Amino acid sequence: MPRQFFVGGNWKMNGDKASIDGIVNFLNAGAPYKDVEVVVSPPSPYLAYAKDKLKPDVLVAAQNCYKVRTERGEVGEYSLCVEVSKGAFTGEQSPAMLKDLGLKWVIIGHSERRHVFGESDELTADKTLHAIQEGLGVIFCIGEKLEEREAGKTKEVNFRQLAALVAKNPDWSKIVVAYEPVWAIGTGKTASPEQAQEVHEWVREFLNEKVSKEVGGATRIIYGGSVTPDNCVELGKKGDIDGFLVGGASLKPDFVKIINARN
Repeated sequence: MPRQFFVGGNWKMNGDKASIDGIVNFLNAGAPYKDVEVVVSPPSPYLAYAKDKLKPDVLVAAQNCYKVRTERGEVGEYSLCVEVSKGAFTGEQSPAMLKDLGLKWVIIGHSERRHVFGESDELTADKTLHAIQEGLGVIFCIGEKLEEREAGKTKEVNFRQLAALVAKNPDWSKIVVAYEPVWAIGTGKTASPEQAQEVHEWVREFLNEKVSKEVGGATRIIYGGSVTPDNCVELGKKGDIDGFLVGGASLKPDFVKIINARN
């Protein structure tokens, strides 16, 4: 079956009620959206506010969540391990909480989480597995830094980040892979359609080999990194680019043009 086009809008740490109302207005005015899954990701204080105002055509995702923890205890002569998805983790939110809000998606592994907050490949994979087990879909982000690309390590970095997740044996039907070259996020630099397609093809081949051809063929791989209304159509024409994860441009009315890049 053909892969459904997927466009996500990551609002990052931007917005207040007034500006969100404006975003909601142009997104709702553009609905219904044909042959594309649209997901936007507000800051956590505004998740419920945005969800309540958006039409059903536009789903809401969280920008992050935490992993499960394991508590050990003794019951008589037995040692037990119990997984706990809540507790003393100030500032964090669990997938169960997001699901309780009616959300269906969460972004995990964004380069800002990896490189600003120091989240490892292992932690990112753990969080992804837990989110899926709790019933959420995951937009799983990968990508190399400029110095890694210039050193010829693009494959190595992206494959390493993916391998940590492959080792957890997740339900791949719940995952959208977002290739976001770090050097192109918020910089105005964009991977050319050919550069982006090359890495997307590598990722699909990796999934074919390390998981299965069925998973490789079915998994949506989307591109993020200074996507604009001017470059989205050419990017969207590439065979292994199944959509976009958009940052700053998702806060502006022209985001609707990106959503409709294939229509």
